[in-house]
Amino acid sequence: MSLNPHLLAVAGPLKGGVFRLVNGKLSIGREATNDLPIADRSLSRKHSLLQQHDDQFKILDLGSVNRTYVNNLPIEECLLRNGDEIKLGHSLFLFLLGDEQVPRKSDSAELDEESLTTGSTVVLHRDDAVYLRPENLVDALPLKTLFRVGEAISSIRGLEALERRLCELIFETIPADDGAILLGEDGEEFSSIFKWKRCHPPRSVVDRVLKERVAVCCNDILASSDFPATESLASRRINSLLAVPLVSFDRTLGAIYLDTGDPAVRFDSDHLQLLTGIAGIAAGALEIALHVEELQAENRRLQAELSIEHNMVGGSPRMQAVYKSVAKVAPADSTVLIAGESGSGKELVARAIHRNSSRAGKPFVAINCATLTESLLESELFGHERGSFTGAITQKKGKLEEASGGSVFLDEIGELAPSLQAKLLRVLQERQFERVGGTRTIKVDIRLIAATNRELKQEIELGTFRRDLYYRLNVVSILMPALRERREDIPALVNHFIDKHGNKSRRRIVGCSEEALDCMKAYDWPGNVRELENAIERAIVMGSSEKILCEDLPESVAQIERTDGVSGARFLDTIREVKKQLVVKAMEQTANNYVEAAKLLGLHPNNLHRLMKNLNLK
Repeated sequence: MSLNPHLLAVAGPLKGGVFRLVNGKLSIGREATNDLPIADRSLSRKHSLLQQHDDQFKILDLGSVNRTYVNNLPIEECLLRNGDEIKLGHSLFLFLLGDEQVPRKSDSAELDEESLTTGSTVVLHRDDAVYLRPENLVDALPLKTLFRVGEAISSIRGLEALERRLCELIFETIPADDGAILLGEDGEEFSSIFKWKRCHPPRSVVDRVLKERVAVCCNDILASSDFPATESLASRRINSLLAVPLVSFDRTLGAIYLDTGDPAVRFDSDHLQLLTGIAGIAAGALEIALHVEELQAENRRLQAELSIEHNMVGGSPRMQAVYKSVAKVAPADSTVLIAGESGSGKELVARAIHRNSSRAGKPFVAINCATLTESLLESELFGHERGSFTGAITQKKGKLEEASGGSVFLDEIGELAPSLQAKLLRVLQERQFERVGGTRTIKVDIRLIAATNRELKQEIELGTFRRDLYYRLNVVSILMPALRERREDIPALVNHFIDKHGNKSRRRIVGCSEEALDCMKAYDWPGNVRELENAIERAIVMGSSEKILCEDLPESVAQIERTDGVSGARFLDTIREVKKQLVVKAMEQTANNYVEAAKLLGLHPNNLHRLMKNLNLK
């Protein structure tokens, strides 16, 4: 054989090229000064050197980061023989001494085709996966599918869209009926499950794939001894299945699972190899997409927290009592019920409890039970499974699940529907629940903080609130005082809101006039602190001077001091006296019947009860 030493590129960016030694040597690397420069970031600048010594040829690794491989073994210096494989980064070369073709070495797995037709299980290890070894792709037939998978990865954003496209490509090539992509295994459940049709992957199969990190192909499952015949397998009459692990940077992310109930369809080694290759290509992209979704969800949660003022303002005796209660209850893990009128700052109390507890580094999730319909609130609280109702195109975690490890604040708990009260009671008792449309029990570690502007004891008597749930909620109670009950805090609150909204409006506001402050002190503030903040913001927007004046305030507030010859305090006393007379008259006419008296006055019974309490009427 005449010597004509050269390298034949069989894989990589130079595939198909022939490269001969220059003056008995050939330097290879990423730098352009090499005899054979390769634009591959996995190569070092000076990676390898091939040299001729008489009739012998030697290759040396030049201290590269990713090593030089000869016949799949890392080397520092090695004598070459005709037909040896040299792997450098993403490139694979054959070393040939002449022009004749030399059969390529192959380490691909030898799968027993007969076993696939007799009901036994074939297990494929990652090292034996053809499509995960670039040097074995020369003779691969379904490269078109792999290229389309690569195209999908580079062009599709969003986890669900990527999973859907991967499933479409898989089902175009592999004759399966159902399938699923399972991501984020934490030992108990997956953080993301994308199901094709109504697939229910058997846990025994998935556990084996994840724990042993092997791909599995099994035909005639019900007759096989490798996997126990579970109820789901039997009821769905699954005949054959494929399952492969999703591995990225040596970390198992989850699995791809396929099955079919058609006895005429039998999965073989080609199907197993192809699915393993698809999983190897897609794993990194799926991990990134999942991580991006988690970061986006966390960002939304943090933005929601940052958009709400956390700190309470006021040094009155009533507020000092609130601060002491928060300090006492925060370190414990007990359920807390915060009572108080709407707008009085109950959520600020809940956030203060969370921030001073051992759960401070975990999520704080707030839900207003009065703003959603019963069905939407149930889905928001407990989550739902894909297909559980119209529009449920994906599985969704509920707020209780998202807050695991942290605190859940349920505002306006008195608005909760009876059916949801029962489900919430179970959460408080057992710390577990099922998603809407689901059957699997989900356990959570949460601290529940609830708030209400209703008299829950009165609601119990009316039959609209469960007595057992009330006692579960009312382990520790905190009463947030109405603003009219702590008027001495109004100046501090006014200054706080002037600073907050003055900066936003880019106006220089130095304070509030004495007359305007007197108006605000005399006003009853039925909307409490929230109404006060709105009044200050309006005054800053509508005003034209450096101070907030009476005329800048809402008419309902400003008219307190404008009543002809009547001081604000005296006017307020007159209003209270008129209210008392109306309530007393209504109660006399209805023989002290709360419900009938409320109807007569055009009020809800709860509002009448609260009004009588504020007026000191028994």
